[in-house]
Amino acid sequence: MNQDHGPDEDAEATRRDAGDAESSRASRGWWDRNADEYQSEHGAFLGDDRFVWGPEGLDEADAALLGPADSLKGRDVLEIGAGAAQCSRWLAAQGARPVALDLSHRQLQHALRIGDDVPLVEADAGALPFRDGSFDLACSAYGAVPFVAEPVNVFREVHRVLRPGGRWVFSVTHPIRWAFPDEPGPEGLSVAASYFDRTPYVEQDETGHAVYVEHHRTIGDRVRDVVAGGFRLVDLVEPEWPEWNSQEWGGWSPLRGNLIPGTAIFVCERIDD
Repeated sequence: MNQDHGPDEDAEATRRDAGDAESSRASRGWWDRNADEYQSEHGAFLGDDRFVWGPEGLDEADAALLGPADSLKGRDVLEIGAGAAQCSRWLAAQGARPVALDLSHRQLQHALRIGDDVPLVEADAGALPFRDGSFDLACSAYGAVPFVAEPVNVFREVHRVLRPGGRWVFSVTHPIRWAFPDEPGPEGLSVAASYFDRTPYVEQDETGHAVYVEHHRTIGDRVRDVVAGGFRLVDLVEPEWPEWNSQEWGGWSPLRGNLIPGTAIFVCERIDD
């Protein structure tokens, strides 16, 4: 619904319940099938070693949501839903020790295509294959969180692998966007659905099996999930659309971006046990 894609050929778009297992299977399959097109279309915008939080183009080099760049040196950082590991590569350039994790094998192959300078892990965000207290920081730019049925499970896993006081920063489609059609033009500016309808968006094949799933949470839901996962919300960033960015990205566009938020970035800190 809110990611940059059209339904797979012959897929039916609907709103229905979808649990963790079905959502995970659908996400792995969709990203494996569509990684090539995604990287071809957006690779230039994302760069090989930039840390961009969303379609607005907010750069971590400017935002410093994980902390000042010079404070990242020597830090162990986990990137969840890393795709081709562009963000991890930027972190490594600052002297951090990043690990890039993704559910999609094909996305990680694109990371290897760009370079083999960042450790890559293929795994589900709900079952992180790391020891307790392995990382100082964790981040996710539109990765994993929008696609899981039980985000609190992911947050608890992130909490587990972070060291005391660790920071967890993630970006998702701004929840208000779910009330509007996912269109970049004027048709995307009129409310068409209830903001409070939390029914997942599902694309399914002719047998009824999900091939793409995205889950909606309100802003309040997200805050409660953060707290339930063992974190303190430090900041909620809603990037404004910059003048320099003339690019349309799915439902994101200068027209909509200048009127309603498109991305929400949650800056969280681990509450120590």
